[in-house]
Amino acid sequence: MVKELRVGLLGTKFMGRAHSNAYGQVAKFFETPLVPVLWKACARDEAALVEFAERWGWQHATTDWRELVVDPEVELVDVGTPNHLHAKPALAALAAGKHVACEKPLAGTLEDARAMRDAAADAAGQTFVWFNYRRCPAIATAYRFVREGRLGRIYHVRARYLQNWGGPETPGSWRFRKELAGSGAHGDLNAHSIDLARFLTGDEIAEVHGAVARTFHPERPTEDGGTMKSDVDDALAFLATFESGTLGTFEASRVAGPHENANSIELNGELGSVRFDFENMNVLEFHDAADGPREGGWRRIQCTTANAHPFVANWWPPGHGLGYEHGFVNQVADMLRVLGGEEPEVPLADFADAYETQRVLAAALVAAEERRAVRLSTIE
Repeated sequence: MVKELRVGLLGTKFMGRAHSNAYGQVAKFFETPLVPVLWKACARDEAALVEFAERWGWQHATTDWRELVVDPEVELVDVGTPNHLHAKPALAALAAGKHVACEKPLAGTLEDARAMRDAAADAAGQTFVWFNYRRCPAIATAYRFVREGRLGRIYHVRARYLQNWGGPETPGSWRFRKELAGSGAHGDLNAHSIDLARFLTGDEIAEVHGAVARTFHPERPTEDGGTMKSDVDDALAFLATFESGTLGTFEASRVAGPHENANSIELNGELGSVRFDFENMNVLEFHDAADGPREGGWRRIQCTTANAHPFVANWWPPGHGLGYEHGFVNQVADMLRVLGGEEPEVPLADFADAYETQRVLAAALVAAEERRAVRLSTIE
């Protein structure tokens, strides 16, 4: 008999919708040892919360997160709030013996992230972080290639996450306030890039050699016709080396022209290369150096074939591509496997893992502000 897992959700906006959809879809496509029950949702706006709960199938609703995290019926607490509101409910949920899933970045500050990591190390519950791009079949295929030695020694990692929604007309929100978000495009987008680089290579960043941050639009319009100050980066780029000596470049922007969600990463190694762009998410490009100069070049792999590419067997026939939401469903399936005592093929990020990404985010901010190189050994 499949056991139920009652979930409590904090936050009902963009990520609240993405997570709710994933919990509602997973049992329809995956056989897992646990089945999620959408038990209780929480947000501050009671009227909007009731409508959200009814639309997405949450059985109960509350405006008090403190009530949710100690609810004896709730077994997994999912934190999908703005960055500065991650730590308190996550810590309280762990103290109450719950499992916790948290949106990225792990927290708004390195201090909060460290507290979450330390609490998780001593907690009975398991922790997860929603680095959902790990669950794209093309990225998981690249992960396999690296583990199989198809790239050999990796020389370069090039990561870019480019969006275009942050122009001067974009209304101000918590995402443009450092005290609430921690940073701008950097924490929002480079968090994914850093995670993918660490995940794919199995290597840690040792030093950030330099970073440049730019706030192109220091004032934002507000909904009441006024303006607010924006004190976060609209774009940030940095150069790094990994412990193995691999060279890494990272670029994040919310003002990057035609790019809507261009989350891309390329790895170049002595035996081969891979590259991925989420705007063409079902494709992985692969170069095999053994092909030689006559036949060498990028090989286009359509990662939509069951048994050849991870996660695909649970979805559609070959060539029937997946979309953004499927990464979240794939992640929920693997979270349920872990909580049921199984081990997924593609590793999930927990609080300790996500803390290492947060350290790199912090190092790049120091490098940009102080115009100097920063060794990760100094960021603890």
